Amino acid sequence: MNRDPVANSAGTVLSLDDSLTVLPGIGPKTAAAMAAEGFRSVRDLLLHLPRRYEDRSALTQLGGLTAPGEWILVRGRARHIRTRRIRGRRLSIVDGVLSDREGEIAVVWFNQPWIARRLDDERDFYFYGQVREAKDGALRLTNPEIEEAVDEGERIVPVYPRIGRFGGRRLRRLIAVCLPALQRCTDPLPSAVRLRHDLPGIRRCLQQLHAPVPECETEDAFSLADALNRRKDRYHRRLAFDELLAFACAITGRRVERLKTPAPRVTPKTAAAAARRVRIPFNLTGAQERVRDEIAADLNRRVPMARLLQGDVGSGKTVVAALAVAMVTAAGRQVAVMAPTELLAEQHERTFSNYLGRGATRPELLVGSTPAAERRRVLRGLADGTIEVVIGTHALFQESVAYRDLGLVVVDEQHRFGVVQRSALAAKGRHPHLLVMTATPIPRSLALTVYGDLDLSIIDELPPGRREVRTERRSEKARRKVFDFLRREIADGGRVFIVYPLIDANDAVPAAALADNEQRVRRLLPDAAIGTVHGRLARDEREAVTAAFRDGSLEVLLATTVVEVGIDVPEASVMIVESAQRFGLSQLHQLRGRVGRGSRQSWCILMTDDRVGEPARQRLDVICRSHDGFEIAEADLEQRGPGELIGTRQWGPAGFRFAHLVRDMHLIEETRRTAAELQADGRL
Repeated sequence: MNRDPVANSAGTVLSLDDSLTVLPGIGPKTAAAMAAEGFRSVRDLLLHLPRRYEDRSALTQLGGLTAPGEWILVRGRARHIRTRRIRGRRLSIVDGVLSDREGEIAVVWFNQPWIARRLDDERDFYFYGQVREAKDGALRLTNPEIEEAVDEGERIVPVYPRIGRFGGRRLRRLIAVCLPALQRCTDPLPSAVRLRHDLPGIRRCLQQLHAPVPECETEDAFSLADALNRRKDRYHRRLAFDELLAFACAITGRRVERLKTPAPRVTPKTAAAAARRVRIPFNLTGAQERVRDEIAADLNRRVPMARLLQGDVGSGKTVVAALAVAMVTAAGRQVAVMAPTELLAEQHERTFSNYLGRGATRPELLVGSTPAAERRRVLRGLADGTIEVVIGTHALFQESVAYRDLGLVVVDEQHRFGVVQRSALAAKGRHPHLLVMTATPIPRSLALTVYGDLDLSIIDELPPGRREVRTERRSEKARRKVFDFLRREIADGGRVFIVYPLIDANDAVPAAALADNEQRVRRLLPDAAIGTVHGRLARDEREAVTAAFRDGSLEVLLATTVVEVGIDVPEASVMIVESAQRFGLSQLHQLRGRVGRGSRQSWCILMTDDRVGEPARQRLDVICRSHDGFEIAEADLEQRGPGELIGTRQWGPAGFRFAHLVRDMHLIEETRRTAAELQADGRL
């Protein structure tokens, strides 16, 4: 939409970019309240779409009312109106009697004292609201909307989601005042694109959404509301297309800019020699070899690599990352490996040290809890280049950290980092290569949007000898049998995780807490060596507990989700997840991946309340029947939505206003193709 000013029906010049203060009844205080809800301009209001349409053309006669629940439109008069205030409850009540020619009904408004001043018992009004049953069994009309009575009532009314305290008739009238600003809109989509995808023009789209009129003779007064509720999907599709196309153009632009940026090469000879020096105590799978070669080819180009490496839990992503690290350090450049938690960073420091050896490429650790003297030593080594590989958390991109020649950034569990965070680390070097990894399979729609500027590699093959983890859901009634099984498993040499969603009980979150259950677990497993680990423990204490669990000194580890990533214990054979209904599918899949890493048969037991709701039951059934991470991720996306999946620190689909990443998969693909065509034609 353009910014050309237009005149509304009152002759006032109105522009799409005008502040809401130009609208009648909107002062600075009200405008600030609406801005807090994300509405600052006329354009913002015009993009606030109706949720549904209601047919208010048919009048109801009060003499025929018999049951509560019905929404009715009445033309009548309100009589015996009074206003009362309830002491101590900050509640005002306006009530009275509404009558028409056929009968009457009690009417009441809560916390709307201005209603009494507006009503006039000598004039008819239209009242629209829901009939409800009062405590005494009588019917009454509750909080009805009021309109001036003219010859005909409103026929079709758009119903909008509230904006703070704005809603109903007041919001409808406010948006109606903005509609003239559409008269001279310039459509941002080329006509050829609109025709190819059968998209309506933007002006017609918004006009019909806010002030719909019949488009054909069959949409008469009795069917128009239903027709509009079906038809609005077509107009929503246009807005979703615009939104996804803008995002696709931004992603395409980022990729184009990256391909214009020079980066030092790692020659095939150097890469091959470096890979041979990595100490791998097993044969790579075919998928690992394929991804290794894709990374080596990227490093041989004169532009920065930007690659997303996906692989299910236990598929062997870390060894592929170690090969990439060796290739880049062999070319004389530094590497930074960023993990979301200290626990995972510590695990990577041990794993990379084993793969890379103890020579010049020995990794160093830099996390928030690194002691001051150790931190100063690491910072000096990074600045002068004597440290080639550093592994850490957010500490790696703090202002005080400087690199002599950062050549590769590896981001693990990257869905926990935002684009800004990984870009801040990449900015520490001269166009470094980027490898981001995730064990949380990414649904195709997310991969094409949020990560569309990255090349994709998938390790779709597990190492030989891995056995599928058996997953079962059990209620509280089965707890004694579950712990009988745990005692047998521990006696047979297995180790057990028991994961809780909370450290301490919280009245606002009905879920099992570690602190409240620790003594009960010790009573039920009196002969087991039990330890606890959670985010409040100091680093040295956390390291000591996890090390004891790895070496077998501890047989049971009570934990929060800090163990979701970063602990590799092949002997661990049972994962108990308490209050499993509190977790998302992808998180449960990650927790399940902590077991089944050795040759033992392993189990994941999802403990739930006896009265777990049906939505949670259906979600847990998905994890019980499927071990396909991509199927689980798609189900998680559909059930929880992209905002929850990618987190508040990410960008993109979580902020989509009209597009839906499950429903609009075909639009995602169409807009990607369109963006590529526009870029090829030089129109981006």
